[in-house]
Amino acid sequence: MVETLADLGPEITAERDFPHTAAATLGLVMQTVGAREGALFIFSDRPAMLSSVAASGFSLFPDTAVIPLLPKHVHALSTAGPQPITSRTWENFLSSNGNIAPELFRCIVPLKVGSKLVGVIALGRREADAQYDLEEFEGLSLLGHYVGLGLQNHSLSQSLEQRISDNLRLLASLHNFYDHTLHAFASAIDMKDPHLHGHSMRVGRYAAGLGEAIGMTEQEVAGLRAGGYLHDIGKVTVDKYIFSKAAALEPREFREVMDHTTIGHQIVHGVQFPWPQIPEIVRWHHERADGSGYPDRLRIDEVSLPVRIVAVADTLDAMTSERAYRPSLSVGEALSELVRLTPQKYDPSVVQALLIQVRRDAVGRNQTTFLDDNLVCNIAAPDVDHLAATVHHKATSGRFLLT
Repeated sequence: MVETLADLGPEITAERDFPHTAAATLGLVMQTVGAREGALFIFSDRPAMLSSVAASGFSLFPDTAVIPLLPKHVHALSTAGPQPITSRTWENFLSSNGNIAPELFRCIVPLKVGSKLVGVIALGRREADAQYDLEEFEGLSLLGHYVGLGLQNHSLSQSLEQRISDNLRLLASLHNFYDHTLHAFASAIDMKDPHLHGHSMRVGRYAAGLGEAIGMTEQEVAGLRAGGYLHDIGKVTVDKYIFSKAAALEPREFREVMDHTTIGHQIVHGVQFPWPQIPEIVRWHHERADGSGYPDRLRIDEVSLPVRIVAVADTLDAMTSERAYRPSLSVGEALSELVRLTPQKYDPSVVQALLIQVRRDAVGRNQTTFLDDNLVCNIAAPDVDHLAATVHHKATSGRFLLT
């Protein structure tokens, strides 16, 4: 028994095809109790059925033996230990409706993980036609525990593969659902002010494009898009007249605008999004690299990359959009201003990603343009290259590095 247990672990965990593992496992069990015939069945509950995954010694045995089970059989197997089988008792555990005769078996070993039935070892005749006795049943009970774990792991991996395939299809539709839903939220947020129309959707678009340029995964890019859509959700509580005010804001009004970050965070922090970074994007997209932002005056190393990306996307759209208190900047003017403020205010790697995307627009290399359709890319590729070199120099020269 000790030798079998020592051999059983490597057999069950071996990285090879499951049929080979099942056959080797069954062979070890049969050898331990001196069985000449045996079969290993796996249990499925929809419908309730035993299906053979290995068999040995029987003169006539189908490639896959199946034994349908009634509820009483499932209950009996789930509550029993190793049992001798006779012509008078086999009906308590097995049905005769399958393609194998249960009368072939002399002993059954229900395989369970906890109270859950996962399979059955069915043994036929022993050497010299000896009977299975208490000693064999005790050994089979111990071995059955480990064989049951092996079957359970196989079943889980099989169902996991199927679930992954199903979930990937569901995830695609779920992401589309989220995207359409958050798109609607973004439109609702921007209705507070005609000057904000489309702002949240553009920030989501720009943030996703910056993530792609940096090399983020599709899931991370989807999270950036969603964060851009929702970054200003706290503005739904800001008085509408503030957005259309052409004069400078009073301190009370400016505080109300600043509070949109913390109020937005309160709105979204309890929502179970597929993208956990959304609450921090909503709260910190106005933080700046030198700690001059709000609401928590965090520095660049205290906020995550998604937050820094949305901060640049938000600023780009704000600069290139008309506001009640100022006209819009051109793309070239906005890029020059962002470069001037980097790295004091913005992450150089994110600004470089922005310049990469704008340059691709300038030379026609983007299959889908990065900039909004209403914007004219009025900057040539050599000028973008010059700005990129400036960002690189400022970020590496040491004169502008933050301390």
